[in-house]
Amino acid sequence: MNRNNHKKQAIARILFALYIFFSYQFFLSIPLFAQDGDAGIQSATDKVKGYFDSGIDLMYAIGAVVGIIGAVKVFNKWNAGEPDTNKVAASWFGSCVFLVIVATVLKSFFGV
Repeated sequence: MNRNNHKKQAIARILFALYIFFSYQFFLSIPLFAQDGDAGIQSATDKVKGYFDSGIDLMYAIGAVVGIIGAVKVFNKWNAGEPDTNKVAASWFGSCVFLVIVATVLKSFFGV
C-alpha cells in the first residue's frame, strides 16, 4: 500500500513538472508586439498640448471666480468696519494675481 502511494505521488510530481514545462514553453512561443516608444511620447505630447489652452483658460476662469468671491468678502468686512480688512483684501488679491501669473508662466514656459 505504501509503495502505491509513493508511485502516485511520483507520477503526480512528474505530471506537474511537465505541466509547468509545457506552460512555460507555450508562453515563450507567443509573439510579443512592442510599440514604438517615440511615437507614443509624441502622441502624448500632442494630446497634452491640445488640452493646454483649455487648462489655461480654466485657470483664468478660476482666478476670476476667486476674485469675485474675494471682492464680496472684502466688501462685507469693509461695511462691517472690521480692522483686518486690508489684510484680507491683500490675501485675496494676491491669490488672484498668483493664479494669473502661474497661468502666464506656464503658457510661456511650454511655448503653446
